[in-house]
Amino acid sequence: MAHLSDYDTRRQYTAIVKKTRRLTPEDSQEIRELVLEVKDPSFHCEIDQSFGVLIQTKDDFGNTQHHRLYSVADLPQKVKGKTWVTLLVKRCNYVDPFSGELQYGIASNYLCDRKVGDEITITGPFGLAFSVPEDHHANLILIGMGTGIAPFRAFIKHIYSNIKDWEGRIRLFYGAKTGLELLYQNELDNDLTSYYDQKTFQAIHALSPRPVWNDVMTLNESIEERSEEIIDMLSNLNTYIYVAGHEKVKEGLDEVFGKLMGSKEKWETRKAELIAGKKWAEIIY
Repeated sequence: MAHLSDYDTRRQYTAIVKKTRRLTPEDSQEIRELVLEVKDPSFHCEIDQSFGVLIQTKDDFGNTQHHRLYSVADLPQKVKGKTWVTLLVKRCNYVDPFSGELQYGIASNYLCDRKVGDEITITGPFGLAFSVPEDHHANLILIGMGTGIAPFRAFIKHIYSNIKDWEGRIRLFYGAKTGLELLYQNELDNDLTSYYDQKTFQAIHALSPRPVWNDVMTLNESIEERSEEIIDMLSNLNTYIYVAGHEKVKEGLDEVFGKLMGSKEKWETRKAELIAGKKWAEIIY
């Protein structure tokens, strides 16, 4: 996986914040959706790409810039010749294990604090680790949590808006603490429910059994409950598995897939086939 320092930040664009809205309840962790307008006509972004946000700052190591990547979270649009792109960002704060002081995520707090009309500097675009398969009979198993929904939302909207002959099965496993934190699938913002009538699409929600205790979402249990279908999909050589989100999403996946396949060794063999065929990809942060 490429390090942030490997990305070329010399290609920079000025973006204007056109929209910003909080997607989660006030009493939960803040996740916002920002819509940015890039006036430069040379900027062109696709659904299977990301772009960077470049912030002028100064840290204890002498760095004067902070760079973070964000997946495209919606279909890019052209509005009067200008490109509009959408990103998701979670406000991140953490306690320093050595000093005990509260630290604030640079990019996340910067973006969450932006107002409509503010200018930010973006870079890219850059390729993602995964993309929509060219074969419209391919199956997709999408596994994510929190802002990991961003690239999958763009994929799903693209497939059902722009591809008229998609035949492969799409199963989206998505974790959150509560129903209201299921981004784009809750009673306040039901964007992805628009595709529930598609015969090939199904979204499976994994909610925390005790959200106030910060329990891990039950993604593995949700996958295991659909073992018969997942095993059938894994037996198809044209099945892709994409994983996005926090490190916790990745934890335990090998265990549950090993259980479904009958043994750890069988899953290791199948996963190696997926990786070799570029049908397994992950974005972990």
